Amino acid sequence: MIVIVMGVSGSGKTTTALALQKLTGWQFAEGDDYHSEANRQKMASGIPLTDEDRTPWLAALHDLVRGWYERGENGILTCSALKQAYRDMLVAGLPHDAYRFALMDAPKGVIAERMRQRQHFMPPALLESQLATLQPPEDALHISALQPPEDAAREILDALRIVPAAQ
Repeated sequence: MIVIVMGVSGSGKTTTALALQKLTGWQFAEGDDYHSEANRQKMASGIPLTDEDRTPWLAALHDLVRGWYERGENGILTCSALKQAYRDMLVAGLPHDAYRFALMDAPKGVIAERMRQRQHFMPPALLESQLATLQPPEDALHISALQPPEDAAREILDALRIVPAAQ
């Protein structure tokens, strides 16, 4: 199983994914680590990425996910995956039962406050563009980012009917 923890910047993707990784022992990858330096600089300057900026990044993440699948490995990926086209690119060629998206939901004010309190290349000024770009998936798990990350991780596992390795 591959779980893609998605949502806008500051929604709790990484903290939830790390809690999920701790419970399962699965492979983990932080999608932000795959951004080019040019993309990082653009976002740090307050300039939203375009689809063209995201394409090589999404291709690299697809290769990662595909590799996990081909090796029979379970994995957890964090990725904003804001548009359906991005999600389609991430999982292209994978059977639908091999992956699941988990959308981290939180009120805009909570996310904005989280963004202000952390050190990250994504400035709070880009939250509006992320929210405007987000096309919430119909078939994703919708996970409240207001709960502790461990509870969110357990909610994901419960929905997938997976018993945590670390009981």
